[in-house]
Amino acid sequence: MFLDPKDIDKLCELARLAIPPAEVADVSAKLSDIVALVDQLKAADTAAVEPMAHPLDRSQRLRADRVTEEDEHELHQRNAPKVERGLYLVPKVID
Repeated sequence: MFLDPKDIDKLCELARLAIPPAEVADVSAKLSDIVALVDQLKAADTAAVEPMAHPLDRSQRLRADRVTEEDEHELHQRNAPKVERGLYLVPKVID
């Protein structure tokens, strides 16, 4: 599929992009190549391919579940303008 300059103008409008007129032909050729590649990929038979979450057949290494940082809750609340029962108080913004 070839994208003509009119198609490029419409895509630019939708994407809120501005492409200089001198570059429209180059952009059109590049986008046409991308669309052609997608068409090639669509033609591949994937009926027998099982969907996967990751291309590598490996399990994820997990780290040990242990505390690595100290609780600095009180330190941070000392800097807050208003705190009540461990919660930050903010001005009401919705009536």
